[in-house]
Amino acid sequence: MDRRISALTAQKRNPERINVYLDGEFAFGLSRIVAAWLYVGQELSDEKIAELQSGDMHESAYQKALNYLSYRIRSEAEVRKHLVGKGIQEEVVEQVLVRLQNAGLVDDELFARSWVENRSEYRPRSRRALVYELKRKGVSEAAIHSAVDQIDEEELAYLAALKKAMRYNRLEWPAFRQKMHTYLVGRGFNYEVSSQVVARIWREINEDIDSVPNAAKKEVDQ
Repeated sequence: MDRRISALTAQKRNPERINVYLDGEFAFGLSRIVAAWLYVGQELSDEKIAELQSGDMHESAYQKALNYLSYRIRSEAEVRKHLVGKGIQEEVVEQVLVRLQNAGLVDDELFARSWVENRSEYRPRSRRALVYELKRKGVSEAAIHSAVDQIDEEELAYLAALKKAMRYNRLEWPAFRQKMHTYLVGRGFNYEVSSQVVARIWREINEDIDSVPNAAKKEVDQ
């Protein structure tokens, strides 16, 4: 049996949602975009009501995803986990993800590249460390390898070391090397790369080549 819309009113606390009254009684709420084509006097079948409520469920989930994405770019796995955590049905979550992907708002390859670029600029770390971080974000192996394939490991180590070098520039070579090497290893760089970079930076700090210890000269020249 069809029911007639007797009133459509914006909710006081959330004007983006519309209260739908059927036959003089409150029936349900809908997002404004879903309720856009409704009008007072319109008759709704049970099937149409179910369709409207399903559409509202999807739109609500989509808006939650957009809000989550508004803070920073996210991986597909992050968005999925967030929506499931909000109690949204998995079927709806998957449909929302397809919609986001089609709109270019969720793209794991873009996410992985952005993550690597951001880390390289602000917190440089090794390829191994970047791969580990991206795996924790749920990014696929293909997207990860595409993002890290062209990384210059030594250049990343150099950028990371520069941020620390001036703090230790008054130390003698043995202490400088130890502290810098420990720092770089902690960032995931291997012994060989760390040694080369530490010696290179020591040499740059000490512009007079005669002041550079022989050990450092050898590491730079190798």
